[in-house]
Amino acid sequence: MQRAAGLAFVALALAGCATTPPVVAPARPEGDAPFAVEGRLSARHGNDALSANFRWTHAPPIDALVVTTPMGQGIAEIRGDASARHVEVRGANGLTDEAPDWSTLTERALGAPVPVDGLALWMQGLALPELPHTQQRDAVGRVAELRQDGWQVVYDYADTAATRPARLKLTRADIEVRIVVDHWD
Repeated sequence: MQRAAGLAFVALALAGCATTPPVVAPARPEGDAPFAVEGRLSARHGNDALSANFRWTHAPPIDALVVTTPMGQGIAEIRGDASARHVEVRGANGLTDEAPDWSTLTERALGAPVPVDGLALWMQGLALPELPHTQQRDAVGRVAELRQDGWQVVYDYADTAATRPARLKLTRADIEVRIVVDHWD
């Protein structure tokens, strides 16, 4: 049960992360635009797995995420403010946990920091500017694959005219997270 709870936290953290807040909030990376997205995610860590729906609002430096079961029952609300160095998770049971950054929160929940920094950028096909990365582009010039910080992010688009991904697959060691975007705002 504890491992399943840890997997749920990894999926929630990956789905709702903001960049790790430094002491002084950095300038937004070029191209990091506000967005709202609704979709579904599944996560697998070893033999443990889960699936959930999510609604994520990214308005730098604030990220807010609501996660529900596939049937619509609330699981958690996650809010992070990079400028205030504050991340909070509130479970459906009303319990909360807070930390100054995602790494601290995941380390407390799982016993090890999970590198969730940058998903807001990765969702947009962008890399964290301070870390090395590689990219492959598709035939029309969109990012098809991004590798950074030990993660591989594979993008799939609805059609050749789409500018935002419809699906993402994130893998690292024995963690796999799949995101299906139902609606971008």
